[in-house]
Amino acid sequence: MEGHELTRFRRLAAVIALLSTALLTHTPPAAARPEADRSCERLAAASLPNATVTIAEQVPAGRYTAPDGRVLPSVPAFCRVHGLARPVPGSRIGFEVWMPLRGWNQRVVMFGNGGYSSAIDFPSMGGPLLAAGYATVGTDTGHTGDDPDVFVQGAANPEIIVDWGHRAVHETIVNAKLIVRAYTGSRPRYAYFVGCSTGGHQGLMEAQRYPGDFDGIVAGAPGSNRVALNAGFLWQFLQNHTPGNNADPIIPPSKLPLLTNAAVRQCRGRDGGEATDGFLTDPRRCSFDPGVLQCREGDTPACLTKRQVQAVRQMYAGARDSRNGKQIYPGWPVGSEAPVVEASGNVRQGWSRYWGTTEPARANFWRYWVFRDPDWNWWKFDFHRDVRIARQKLGSIIDATDPDLAPFKRHGGKLIMYAGWADPVVSAYDTIDYYRRVVRTTSATRNSRDALRQTREFARLFMMPGMTHCGSGPGPNVFDALTPLTRWVERGAAPTEIVATKYVNDNPSDGVAMTRSVRPFSC
Repeated sequence: MEGHELTRFRRLAAVIALLSTALLTHTPPAAARPEADRSCERLAAASLPNATVTIAEQVPAGRYTAPDGRVLPSVPAFCRVHGLARPVPGSRIGFEVWMPLRGWNQRVVMFGNGGYSSAIDFPSMGGPLLAAGYATVGTDTGHTGDDPDVFVQGAANPEIIVDWGHRAVHETIVNAKLIVRAYTGSRPRYAYFVGCSTGGHQGLMEAQRYPGDFDGIVAGAPGSNRVALNAGFLWQFLQNHTPGNNADPIIPPSKLPLLTNAAVRQCRGRDGGEATDGFLTDPRRCSFDPGVLQCREGDTPACLTKRQVQAVRQMYAGARDSRNGKQIYPGWPVGSEAPVVEASGNVRQGWSRYWGTTEPARANFWRYWVFRDPDWNWWKFDFHRDVRIARQKLGSIIDATDPDLAPFKRHGGKLIMYAGWADPVVSAYDTIDYYRRVVRTTSATRNSRDALRQTREFARLFMMPGMTHCGSGPGPNVFDALTPLTRWVERGAAPTEIVATKYVNDNPSDGVAMTRSVRPFSC
């Protein structure tokens, strides 16, 4: 197994351990009375709107090889349904619904996707929630493969873009609820969504566009400002290269730790965290200037040239409109620059992965979805004209930036958002900006304190110190957000804190390095 896969499964095991403990202490609603006929195979004939069941099979308890080939060490006995939804011509949305054979707790939980991939999160679907009685759900978002496949496919068939943007999750959960009812004889009492990155994007899109689909949503590191986010990646690449030179970054990846280490040394203990932390608890309190690292003479691995300092300052500033100077996408916080070297030796994230190598990250988004030009030249990109073109073409389809969550609130929905302060993928500042706009828009008062209080009645944001994208990083990065969400939805107990854990070497078997209690974000 590759190092990054091993680490990912160790992190999954840590979350599973937290969930398992929480589930033992959380009393589920009374189980539904089963129908006389609980055979799984009969679901092949289920009547669904614009969808068909292609597989309906009973899976025995034990070791299970998921449809994508990943091996799940232990699953409970369950009924597996694979379906295809075709809501409009050109749309083909694959989805999975897994239902426990015994002890259904009248809940359904759907897991989000990552990036532009069609991969379904089978490890989560077959994890402790299925064993605890949840029906679990996932979707391929209406296409196959990842970048560049989804972009090439979407250019040839625009319905794929709509499916990825919002329709696939909605169609999947609508059909999943019907399948669960057909199998159990009862409607799900509660429906939940859990996702991070693109999964967080999907969660916010659901709250905005389909507010009745879910009772509770966990939206982590939501890449919901999608057009602007991809413009931000492009900005990072262009600011760090000499025009026309795609091969040689101005500041190489090897110098990024200089920035992170210098910022942490300067600001820790004054940023709301501990003086011994190897990360920043609140980078907003750190007025770090990369100029302190400027070389006095020449260029060495331990300093930055004047040109490198200028490039870094531009990247901290974030993407801006080339005509009026307005912010398009915020820069990434100090403390998010350096790649994270895990105990396995795998190098994760960091700015260098998302400014691109010999071409900008997500170049295919612009190449195929926006301009439909395989020979698109990023050096001719205009951050006024071309961002507007992208928003006109795609913004209404793929951007989940509407701050009016009043319909979701009226539905009784509850939203937990979270983001890592050291995230180099989705800027924490963009997540904070969206939450602030929700506070201003959804509340019925101009008093900022009362507006925050009203918003916190249904939506809370947690900023995780030192955490990178959806986990990992030097700070506490393993936590359970679903249990607080279910208690909020089902008992009315709003989460006043989330306790996050940092394991030694990010491996639970090596022991706990630290824990931190994170309180809801205050605007």
